[in-house]
Amino acid sequence: MALQQEIIAALGVKPTIDPAAEFRVSVEFLKAYLKKHTFVRTLVLGISGGQDSTLTGKVCQQAISELRKEIGVADYQFIAVRLPHGEQQDEADCRDAIAFIQPDRVVTVDIKSAIQASEATLREAGIVLSDYVKGNEKARERMKAQYSIAGMTAGLVVGTDHAAEAVTGFFTKYGDGGTDINPLFRLNKRQGRALLQHLGCPEHLYLKAPTADLEEDRPALPDETALGVSYEMVDDYLEGKSIDSAAARVIENWYQRTEHKRHPPVTVFDDFWK
Repeated sequence: MALQQEIIAALGVKPTIDPAAEFRVSVEFLKAYLKKHTFVRTLVLGISGGQDSTLTGKVCQQAISELRKEIGVADYQFIAVRLPHGEQQDEADCRDAIAFIQPDRVVTVDIKSAIQASEATLREAGIVLSDYVKGNEKARERMKAQYSIAGMTAGLVVGTDHAAEAVTGFFTKYGDGGTDINPLFRLNKRQGRALLQHLGCPEHLYLKAPTADLEEDRPALPDETALGVSYEMVDDYLEGKSIDSAAARVIENWYQRTEHKRHPPVTVFDDFWK
């Protein structure tokens, strides 16, 4: 129980939330950061068509739209980045997410040729990538592309990390975990879903099975299969509820094993930048 409370405190998870209020917390957080750091003009975010990037994208666009009106500076923008590896299986979901978010600009970067070049170069050096490691290459190539876009647009790379991913370390180090700012940090999976429901998001985007979809040998592998525990259990744990002891051990083992991954970017709980 002591470890559970330690984890909850570290990740800032509330047992219950007001979805409307929490949406505003995330929006105001981004606005405050951009007002403080006036050299930033752009928010950059990869859009996958899943729950987390859809919600984060809506937060980003809302923050940018409000800033333009409040400050009267027309060059603030939100760039949604499509990052397929060849043909994306859930292409329709990604299009629907973009339609829901209504970003200022959409940029598409197909990472397949970059991954093939990296794989070939490493093979020449005697390093043959496993399917799993190649999956991490994809995540890092996607982040590399976002930082290149941000670098050319006075931008900030926004992350989708939330408490249910943070507790399990379910992200690629220096891939999707390597961002500048994380406006969803503190929310679990269930709470993020509640925010999307509040915002009127199409159901199929937040009810679809979460998947990193990085492995070619196991395409669209559900997160919960990879983790060995359901997000419902993770969310209950993070909300301070008593759960099955075996499930609790799985969650705590992930937390302890992935401690090296958790040196988070700026969150709503940091104040050194103010």
